[in-house]
Amino acid sequence: MVKNSFISVISQKEKEENSGSVEFQVFCFTNKIRKLTSHLELYKKDYLSHRGLRKILGKRQRLLAYLSKKNGVRYKELIGQLNIREIKTR
Repeated sequence: MVKNSFISVISQKEKEENSGSVEFQVFCFTNKIRKLTSHLELYKKDYLSHRGLRKILGKRQRLLAYLSKKNGVRYKELIGQLNIREIKTR
């Protein structure tokens, strides 16, 4: 399993207060993506999990696109903390 260093940054109190924020949602999707990725390394033919992974990736991509349009500073900070690549703009 991949351990995420960002978990220590978000305390339990912040989870309860900001569970609807874009940053928290992207954080949760990133954790799910990392868990599914490690699962799919073991079970390559689990096609339903592949489909679920693609759906979660799409949701995270849409949220990141929204965040980059609304607040570029928060977007850059978030992708730096989560260690993910920038989204491709059209």
